Amino acid sequence: MKRALLGMTLTELQDVAQELGQPKYRAQQIAEWLYQKGAASFEEMTNLSKAMREQLSERYEVGRHAPAVTQVSKDGTEKYLFPLHANPNLKYETVYIPDGKRATLCVSSQVGCKMNCSFCATGKMGFQTQLSATDIINQMLSVPHSDLLTNVVFMGMGEPLDNYEEVARALEIMTASYGFAWSPRRITVSTIAPKRGLLRLLEEQEVHVAVSLHSPFSEERLSLMPVEQAFPIEEVLDTLGRYDFSGQRRLSFEYILLDGVNDSPRHAEALVRLLKPLDCRVNLIPYHAIPDIPLRPSPKEQIERFEEYLTSRGIRATTRRSRGQDIFAACGMLSTIQGK
Repeated sequence: MKRALLGMTLTELQDVAQELGQPKYRAQQIAEWLYQKGAASFEEMTNLSKAMREQLSERYEVGRHAPAVTQVSKDGTEKYLFPLHANPNLKYETVYIPDGKRATLCVSSQVGCKMNCSFCATGKMGFQTQLSATDIINQMLSVPHSDLLTNVVFMGMGEPLDNYEEVARALEIMTASYGFAWSPRRITVSTIAPKRGLLRLLEEQEVHVAVSLHSPFSEERLSLMPVEQAFPIEEVLDTLGRYDFSGQRRLSFEYILLDGVNDSPRHAEALVRLLKPLDCRVNLIPYHAIPDIPLRPSPKEQIERFEEYLTSRGIRATTRRSRGQDIFAACGMLSTIQGK
């Protein structure tokens, strides 16, 4: 298989130009065609000589792939099934969420996931492979409404910090002047917070950070998220507490509300104690049932009481509106297993 140019940083494209005996500035031209003009073929790169385009096509491919399947929800949410660049037999899902002037793309970073959270369909797939920067950037360029995107969230399939190198390459392309030139404030990385990856994200990136919490009690969190044993939430909070989130970079916590599991006043009180020292907000998420999992969503009234308690105690809390549930596109429902 030929190497894909899509997903290469400017430095890597400069290496390609050098390999072809071309001057360095050609890399900037290629980057412009890939990331700013959205070229899907070498023929479109008209300011490159025909000979250079032939050289490129002999050794490389652009790396664009259209979605194999598109589903549209009754609420306007769209879900796409993409083939993996390195192995088209493997697939991953991406979700487009229009909301007024805001258009968010929920991108994946892995096929499946190693974390096996009890409330997540992706975790029930098991882990299959990592997405490359080619696959991550392709999601942004190859969805039908790519020109309308205002925000990207790494909340699709997989744990982004378990694939940090490829995610970091994609983030560079998304924010660099040679790439999409997006502000990092338009990007959120959602994570269960593996320590090494979290430290690198906090030190090397300026994107928003969303941490999966789901219970303020360690033993209960462990029953929902096996990762609690390796990365206890107390240690995660201690790490986060060393960084400044009072400026433009935002810290939030994701909290899926499960009936009779983590939605009691006792949980709300403990959550306030836990998060009070941090400049953060909480995203409350209604649970979306997945097959063969004996968990139930909290009643609407219980979610409202939970949110009101947090807000009354000085914790900024909002309840996320469910989108795309009818096409299995809502939070925790992404999976390529047939017969969902």
